[in-house]
Amino acid sequence: MDGKQITRKAAGDHAEGVAARYLASKGVQILERNVFNRGGEIDLIGRDSGGCLVFFEVRYRGAGSFSGAAESITAVKQKRLMNAVQFYLHRRKLWDTDCRIDVVAVAPGVRKKYRIQWIKNAIQA
Repeated sequence: MDGKQITRKAAGDHAEGVAARYLASKGVQILERNVFNRGGEIDLIGRDSGGCLVFFEVRYRGAGSFSGAAESITAVKQKRLMNAVQFYLHRRKLWDTDCRIDVVAVAPGVRKKYRIQWIKNAIQA
């Protein structure tokens, strides 16, 4: 990310931190990070200013990538993410909770260090 060779995991963790700070600045209360369960992984879980429970998929793409971060979410990844969200809601007995799945795309910026795109309700069941 800063021109140094770093692992894919470290780059992902860094992008999640960038996304969490960005979302917090927009009024989202981050509740959990990197939630692993039988359904899969959820990068960030938070509550927006309206009280909605939001599951965030954070995607990072470097400057040399052929596709954008948001476009990199395949149908398989979407299904995995929906399964992880359903398992999370079931496990915590939150069946009737108002919730959505958003995508936060992080990429190197031109004028700022990062270009961040927050796509609300990006993945729907």
